[in-house]
Amino acid sequence: MSSSPNGPRDDAMEEDAKSQDGQAALNSEEDLDEQYPDRPHNHSQTLFFHDLLLSLFNPLDGLKKRPTGPVTARAKLGPGSSNPSPHEARRIIIGRFISRWRSDVGDDFYPALRLILPEKDRDRAMYGLKEKAIGKLLVKLLKISPDSEDGYNLLNWKLPGQSTATRMAGDFAGRCYEVMSKREMRTEVGDMRISEVNELLDKLSAASKEENQLPIFEQFYNRMNADELMWLIRIILRQMKVGASEKTILSIWHPDAEALFNVSSSLRRVCWELTDPTKLLEGEETGVALMQCFQPQLAQFQLHSFQKMIDKLGVTPDDPEFWIEEKLDGERMQLHMVEDDNIPGGRRLAFWSRKAKDYTYLYGNGFDDDNAALTRHIRDAFDPRVRNIILDGEMITWDPDTDKMVAFGTLKTAALSEQKNPFQKSGIRPLYRVFDCLYLNDQNVTRFMLKDRRKALEGGVKNVHRRLEIHGYEVADSVEAIDPALRKIVAEASEGLVLKNPRSMYRLNSRNDDWMKVKPEYMLDFGESLDSVVIGGYYGSGHRGGGIGSFLCGLRVDDNHVAAGANPMKCFSFFKVGGGFRVEDFAAIKHMTEGKWHDWDRHHPPTEFIELAGGDRQFERPDVWIKPSDSVVVEVKAASVGASDSFRTNYTLRFPRFKKLRTDKNWESALSLSGFAALKAKIEQESSVQRAFEVDRRRAPTKRVKKEVVIAGTDKRVETPYAGPQTAVFEGLNFCVMTEMLHPQKKRKAEIEQIIKANGGSIFQSPTVKGDMICLGEKRLVPVASLIRKGDTNVVKPAWVLDALKQTEIDGPERKKFLLPFEPNHMFHMADDARQDITSHVDEYGDSYARDVTPDELKQICDNMILPKNSQFSATTFLAELEEHGHGLGEMPGSMFARCVARFFPSDPPQEDIDSQMAKTHFLFGGGVVAESNTDKHITQYVALSEDQEVLKSLREVLASRVGRVPRIVGLKWLQDSWSESTLLDEDRYSINPKAAAKH
Repeated sequence: MSSSPNGPRDDAMEEDAKSQDGQAALNSEEDLDEQYPDRPHNHSQTLFFHDLLLSLFNPLDGLKKRPTGPVTARAKLGPGSSNPSPHEARRIIIGRFISRWRSDVGDDFYPALRLILPEKDRDRAMYGLKEKAIGKLLVKLLKISPDSEDGYNLLNWKLPGQSTATRMAGDFAGRCYEVMSKREMRTEVGDMRISEVNELLDKLSAASKEENQLPIFEQFYNRMNADELMWLIRIILRQMKVGASEKTILSIWHPDAEALFNVSSSLRRVCWELTDPTKLLEGEETGVALMQCFQPQLAQFQLHSFQKMIDKLGVTPDDPEFWIEEKLDGERMQLHMVEDDNIPGGRRLAFWSRKAKDYTYLYGNGFDDDNAALTRHIRDAFDPRVRNIILDGEMITWDPDTDKMVAFGTLKTAALSEQKNPFQKSGIRPLYRVFDCLYLNDQNVTRFMLKDRRKALEGGVKNVHRRLEIHGYEVADSVEAIDPALRKIVAEASEGLVLKNPRSMYRLNSRNDDWMKVKPEYMLDFGESLDSVVIGGYYGSGHRGGGIGSFLCGLRVDDNHVAAGANPMKCFSFFKVGGGFRVEDFAAIKHMTEGKWHDWDRHHPPTEFIELAGGDRQFERPDVWIKPSDSVVVEVKAASVGASDSFRTNYTLRFPRFKKLRTDKNWESALSLSGFAALKAKIEQESSVQRAFEVDRRRAPTKRVKKEVVIAGTDKRVETPYAGPQTAVFEGLNFCVMTEMLHPQKKRKAEIEQIIKANGGSIFQSPTVKGDMICLGEKRLVPVASLIRKGDTNVVKPAWVLDALKQTEIDGPERKKFLLPFEPNHMFHMADDARQDITSHVDEYGDSYARDVTPDELKQICDNMILPKNSQFSATTFLAELEEHGHGLGEMPGSMFARCVARFFPSDPPQEDIDSQMAKTHFLFGGGVVAESNTDKHITQYVALSEDQEVLKSLREVLASRVGRVPRIVGLKWLQDSWSESTLLDEDRYSINPKAAAKH
């Protein structure tokens, strides 16, 4: 079971209340026509399900396995291109499938899209089926014994196969394919159409018992081959991973598809309202609407100092105000309220989570809802003048006995308890904290500034004590206000802060700098390491499939905690660790524990040896366990320690990483509960006196400033005649050059005019001549500002002139009259009626369809492909959030060095060898940050590029001048071995002692 950082999610969350999530899985055609009178109807039957695989899933999946070469600047590939870039190849595959659907089926793409993006389909209820349950169904369907080789492999899909079937260990759908391909009913492709698959999946989502689910699986089995069944299982599990995001797929269907999905969270609406790609939505149609779940704005992680946060927020000396809010540890929730005479009380309410899950069934649909956990208590929360409203906030758990917020993992339990006992005075309960108002009395207010939305919120909503409350904030105007606010919330055991720009609009489905999280690194640092005993193991997936990929470690229960008559050989679960192991480390542990592991039996857990959190729910239950006396002790280091209900110690380590195997210790000398408590108390005391807060540091792209070459000895300007190309490319065109050129090089107005005239263009000194005229400018001088105010004229940067000439030279004599079209990068100002045409000349990353880009532009394009400027996705943010909530992605090369700041020494060697260059490249690719100076306080490692004694002596002198904790000094082999092993290895194994240099 997954867990939050502060505690496990309730088991009730696993059930997911399928009857409430989908609501109407089996709508009749008549009902749909009545609800959506203008919905499109296909002129032909839907495609076969195997068409979806052969034309879309398999080709996209194949691209993930294809070796990728360098992306060329002119990879503008048509259908006949022999070497498309991976991104363009994906778009071609998806575009062809959509075109085929439109021509062969019709305009209703919804039947296919809900299978392509099953995780985004909110109209179908959850199936309530996970790998184990599907495995049991397949065992019965195939009439094989659970104890047979194939039965065992299905039910224990993370384990290596009983014989040689280990290739698919850790991949459940792949393991199903292995088993079903031996006994498939069809060897050729199946005959089920997409519409039939959807009908059966609707029935499966409504079936809650095995006897109802099994006949549905039997129909699939009889009419599909093994490959189709494998993809069907991925659809049911909502684990497609085809290598194309929903953003890409939606954008190819319609330019406004993503915008409509952001405000509705409905694939059905996207498909039924956007059938013609040439017809765009009006402004109001892309705004939030009542009773339609939208994708909320999110807070950005800040990667630098408090001051840089303030700068990013847009604070200026003239308007320095920003807001500080407490970051709440709950579930993001939006509340919609409308007038409805059919609901008792005259108001209908609806609740949706950030993931668009409908929680109305839990919190209530009206003030008189007798089954409501919340709404029956908030009748007085709304001003009588409020007819309708949309609120954004956080649903948290509150304990009236202590009058404090409780960890998020208890929220579902609190809501269910409140449903059964609505007027209990004690016991935890849900509390809705509101921090934004997005819609009020028929008006969308997302385009208003935050401070104005706040006024609307305070005017329309009143606090209902510990049921619905407006979330408070502190007004600040200097960076000095952040630190005391952070210390205050830490003292109250809260999660962090959110800084907000009160002048900002609300941006749907966006993580931007208007809101910023502040999470302090205030937790306990245990110096070098902790020695803990291994008590359990978890089978891995991916490259660790087929063996134990991570371990559960515990603290020894010592004399102070052993009850009378209890087994003294007992450990409490403390943390899980899977990072930092080399192949030989796994091999060593396997050798030392061979034959001593036992399968975990949840019905008869080994409580005499191991105690987990959660009682009968057995949080963080391992796949296998081992007696402490038979086990090994591992030395582990971590970033910090924090409270957690997921582990029996009530604490766990944050970012634990294996350091080394302690062969010199046994379980009796490992860290005990009392030892941990003493160490914790000691460091807390030191921390309160010595340690200051630091903002979370994560990698951010650095901006490189190109320096101009300055030649000393003269400041005179030399006038030279134009000596460049002379073509007819500008023949018949009129130009008005209004300012000098600033980028990519500086040229005076007269120089630009000279270039234009030499290539056939005519020059005018004002933009008043009749007919088409190209106005060039790159400064907001009075003439340029005047044109912009009029709004109907483009202002083009002078750099376009140089690009047009350069492309003419490249294209050869036969293209001398080719005129380069305008691109967004060429424009200082775009007229509204020209914007769509101009943006169509580049792809979504800014790569030109008509010209060769420069090396600098290519670098920027490649950067955009990794992190587009307008993307809401941040790889470092995503990985950090996964780590925070206990869902790591394992040891991935792109995040291996994410928490490392290295200083390469010497910093400017005369000539780096190829090994040094490659190691640096791997370090940066793995998310590491290269420190710019020896004084950077964040440095975690010095990497010695040479082990020459003079170099080490110089490095020792650098370290001697540092204040505080001294970073490790390692050689290049640390980077090389970490990259080779695909995990961050402990530095101590590669440590270079600089003091040794002093002896020589």
